[in-house]
Amino acid sequence: MSSEEFADTNILLYAFDLEAGKKREVALAILERFWTERVGCTSIQVLQEFYVNATKKLGMSSVDAAALILRFSKWKVHRPEANDVLLAIRLHREKSVSFWDAMILRSAMSCDCSILWSEDLSDGQVWSGLTVRNPFAE
Repeated sequence: MSSEEFADTNILLYAFDLEAGKKREVALAILERFWTERVGCTSIQVLQEFYVNATKKLGMSSVDAAALILRFSKWKVHRPEANDVLLAIRLHREKSVSFWDAMILRSAMSCDCSILWSEDLSDGQVWSGLTVRNPFAE
């Protein structure tokens, strides 16, 4: 695995949620490090989820959300293919994770990331050399 790191949707959303308090600070610090150290990765799925939730839950304008997606697209962005879906289905079946979490894991693995930042999976769990980190875990 490389030094690259993957941001799940919740990390991106907290960074722009003005009511997220400490979670916003932590998420912003992760994104800042992604930019300064050039280690950021994400996926088409995350960008889609970000758009929907930023405009609906955060009340962000479509224009502002699109501008942020354009910025995030400067990172390595995984564009899943049919084989990725099949491998995610295997993860879903064999490891009892939701299909959508399996797609996130598959995308992070495809980007050769060493860390997946997410609050949706178990902190410290290792998946084929990919370590899940929940930056909000206490």
